[in-house]
Amino acid sequence: MINYQNDLVTLRALEPEDLDFLFDTENDTELWKYSNRFHPYSKRLLNSYIANANKDIFETRQIKLAITDKQGRAIGFMDLFNFEPLHHRAAIGLVICPANRGRGYASAALELIEAYAKERLQLHQLYANIAKENQHSIQLFESQKFLLVGKKKDWNFYEGQFHDELIYQKIV
Repeated sequence: MINYQNDLVTLRALEPEDLDFLFDTENDTELWKYSNRFHPYSKRLLNSYIANANKDIFETRQIKLAITDKQGRAIGFMDLFNFEPLHHRAAIGLVICPANRGRGYASAALELIEAYAKERLQLHQLYANIAKENQHSIQLFESQKFLLVGKKKDWNFYEGQFHDELIYQKIV
């Protein structure tokens, strides 16, 4: 993949040196409720994932990219998943480490993944599933012109109760 970059961030392929940051991010229990996970990943498994990250998105139906700042430090990850080439769509997910939130990195990364999706994958639409209480993500996606197109009532169960999940979509 050719690196996509703008004034704030670069999207690049995963590298072996991303292992510790990926391990910390994937095993952050605060994020599990948003990713429908309830168990940790081992470094061995994530190392294997990174080693196989060069496989084509048309084969794996997903891609995870590192988001780096201008100094080249990984500050988050961007995912395209549920890739459906026949229908020209994919789901999108992203996480920025807490120390780097509120600096415009997520918006900049969304702009880049949209360009990649349109130019390289010829996607027609991107969508995101966002927990109703995740106001930061809602504001982020709305600021990038994603539209609220649906709500899945009582879709996810965590913290002892059911939570609605919102569906945001953008035609690119």
